[in-house]
Amino acid sequence: MAERARNGKVTVVGAGFYGSTTALRLAEYDVFETVVLTDIVEGRPEGLALDINQSRPIEGFETRVVGVGGGSYEGTEGSDVVVITAGLPRKPGMSRMDLIETNAGIVRSVAENVARTSPDAVVIVVSNPLDEMTALAQLATGFPKARVMGQAGMLDTARFTNNVAEELGVPVGSVRTLTLGSHGDTMVPVPSRCTVDGKPLADVLAADRIAHLVDRTRNGGAEVVALLKTGSAYYAPSAAAARMARAVIEDSGAVMPVCAWVDGEYGITGVYLGVEAEIGRAGVRRVVEGDLSDSELAGLREAAEAVRAKQADVADL
Repeated sequence: MAERARNGKVTVVGAGFYGSTTALRLAEYDVFETVVLTDIVEGRPEGLALDINQSRPIEGFETRVVGVGGGSYEGTEGSDVVVITAGLPRKPGMSRMDLIETNAGIVRSVAENVARTSPDAVVIVVSNPLDEMTALAQLATGFPKARVMGQAGMLDTARFTNNVAEELGVPVGSVRTLTLGSHGDTMVPVPSRCTVDGKPLADVLAADRIAHLVDRTRNGGAEVVALLKTGSAYYAPSAAAARMARAVIEDSGAVMPVCAWVDGEYGITGVYLGVEAEIGRAGVRRVVEGDLSDSELAGLREAAEAVRAKQADVADL
């Protein structure tokens, strides 16, 4: 069998549950040369890297994982993709916005280090509150806006899809859903683009049940946090971030719902917002405008204004 080509380096900042699971997923894809896991804690990322590397003979992948603790960025230089997971997770009863001041300081510091060590990287932000931290990371790196994006829509869409599949007792593969807008209260589900076995969602599910599932999706993270009691979701979120990083390194052009800079699309200008975008080596190649109903478009514009106000505040944090 021909040896498969691996290329590039991806750095995951933050070796908590989210970061370490993301690093594992990225390594198991076996498409990167190197996965670097960094953290301010000494020893934790090194230990996790050693553990993941020892799984290679069993799982059959060659990507090498490197751990760098103590807040160092040595070994991350020249990364092609950087996933920023650093920051505090939510506790039960907390909203994503409750984290803004603490996580702003962390994300700003990380972004400045990334700009210094990997000036050509595509940055994927997953720290909460997501839309605001993505805007902050772009300001702090000074990178072109296309090279900084946030992970939210992939996760929210996955939650929505899973909710619909469970409700109807059908395979998740037969369900297509879409959510746009912000990660949180102004999430905009797009029922007009949701199908089950190709049939419109509205044809197979009563309106009140759809509304219930939308609400459950919107509160999907809080539902997990309330059950876990300590920490927040990481299996589904890490899957979403890893898929985005893979689309970048493979220059795939995959269209994914992500938090991207919107400049004119849908009549919305100058804000980071959850939209569908074509992802490749340069980050967001373009925002993909889909057909929306009048109410969905109104919801998206409303989300844009809510997020815009908060994103203006992060510049000072």
